[in-house]
Amino acid sequence: MASIDRSKAAARWNRRYRLLAACGLIVLAGLAAWRTGLARRVDSNALWRVVHNLCVPDEASNHSPTPCVAVDLAKGYAVLRDERGATQVLVIPTAKVTGIEDPAVLKPDAPNYWQDAWDARQYVEQSAHRPIPRDDIGLAINSLYGRSQNQLHIHVDCLDPYAKRELDAALGRLGPAWVDRVHIRYRDYRALWIPEASLATTNLFRRAVEGDPAARRDMSRETLALLPETSPSGARGFVLLEDRASIGYEGHAENLLDHKCRFLTSNPYW
Repeated sequence: MASIDRSKAAARWNRRYRLLAACGLIVLAGLAAWRTGLARRVDSNALWRVVHNLCVPDEASNHSPTPCVAVDLAKGYAVLRDERGATQVLVIPTAKVTGIEDPAVLKPDAPNYWQDAWDARQYVEQSAHRPIPRDDIGLAINSLYGRSQNQLHIHVDCLDPYAKRELDAALGRLGPAWVDRVHIRYRDYRALWIPEASLATTNLFRRAVEGDPAARRDMSRETLALLPETSPSGARGFVLLEDRASIGYEGHAENLLDHKCRFLTSNPYW
């Protein structure tokens, strides 16, 4: 009799779990529809048109990438100043790549947009009118649900000082294998240490799906941040942070950046 009761309880729990999972998918689908509608209102192809119709032709014809600040035709990316904040830039492929969910980013021969974005930090410094220490700049890409543009773009800007302080405290836990539940700015991320010399030869999108079947099935919910750090031993590298959009969270690792660049003030925690 007890065995039958346990079986009935298990069946009820499975039904409840499936119902909750279905509700979660419905909420995410509704969020996606809302975001898609919002994107249409703000022109979700604006970045693509600026890069494809203006920056690339201008660079090819006149060696002047206006309105972008840089276009590398050989490597296939453009750098555009973002209207939000005084220092933020976006690194954008010159090929049509919709976002983090685009299968092109996982190809073995995919361009290394993260290395390109790291190289583009010089334009953040230009806007700041001063050098910025290496470990105070961050890179981030949002999920499908946390963006308004349907062209891949990596945000490059100052790192949020609170995020940096929390990342510094967690650094001793990190290594070449993924570590779960690294708490940075109200979220628990998976985190991975990337040696500085490895960035040029590592596809970070492919690393993000390692050991994560959910990410392999659906990259659209992924959000990534690449934050430069110096280990306790003095080795320079990066921390790759991975998280996923969920109910109540759009997948917005850009939150780890500080578009007010408070680091440049006398009191960055004010």
